[in-house]
Amino acid sequence: MDKNTGDRGLLYIVATPIGNLEDITLRAIRILKEVDLIAAEDTRHTRKLLNAYKITTSLISLHEHNEREKSALIIAKIKGGMNVAYVSDAGTPCVSDPGYQLVKFAQAENIRIIPIPGPSALITALSAAGFPADNFLFCGFLPTRENKRRLFLESLKDEERTIIFYESPARFLSTLKDIYEILGNREIVVARELTKIFEEIKRGEVIDFIKSDSENKTRGEFTVILRSVKKTPIFYADEDIEKKLLLLWEDKNVSLRDAVAEVIKKTGLQKKKVYDLAVKLRLQKANV
Repeated sequence: MDKNTGDRGLLYIVATPIGNLEDITLRAIRILKEVDLIAAEDTRHTRKLLNAYKITTSLISLHEHNEREKSALIIAKIKGGMNVAYVSDAGTPCVSDPGYQLVKFAQAENIRIIPIPGPSALITALSAAGFPADNFLFCGFLPTRENKRRLFLESLKDEERTIIFYESPARFLSTLKDIYEILGNREIVVARELTKIFEEIKRGEVIDFIKSDSENKTRGEFTVILRSVKKTPIFYADEDIEKKLLLLWEDKNVSLRDAVAEVIKKTGLQKKKVYDLAVKLRLQKANV
């Protein structure tokens, strides 16, 4: 068990399996056995995991409807010297799951917080998607109301990162139709029942899923991954770049360095090309 200074206890944020119970880490099992109390999103659900590993630690519930009230109680127990672990129903707490308020309160009380890493549906799906994963945008669950969802999707039109979100079976088809209308027929990966017996990771285009959807027969949440927008490169002649530099440099009284940075930001051009043209312009002006 980790040690804390003084008489206070520790708060562990423990990731648990998203399906297959064998995906729990050895460290997570040890922590869940050693702490004085486990706070769980659903004690009945967590009890199945604990029973599988013969963990007899006491349980207390902490879910989205009682998080503020129960967090205060748990913080008081930790301040009294108890070590507490928090687990959500599946995956990593606080990632589209409860736990945020508890962590926030613990930070405010200078309680040491120790994350115990493990499964996460979004990372699991992303690793098998075959889309760029060096930079991605995770949106959690999209807005449930259609007008808000459509407005949110509008904001993603020019997003150049891989987009990941969760969706329920009840809204899956309507969300796909909104995506098709607003973002176009993107390449998409849809994952469900990850690490379970009936795991599905399907690839295609949005229209393929709209045509084949059987949402009324499907259980479990979807993890949806959209390939980023494919932008057509814009060609800029040297004269065009020079005009942009001069406009910033002279008309807007911006320094050469800042003008170069602004042109790079707006055009996506390589720094060397823009900088070399800026130096050339400066020399020309000096010789006039």
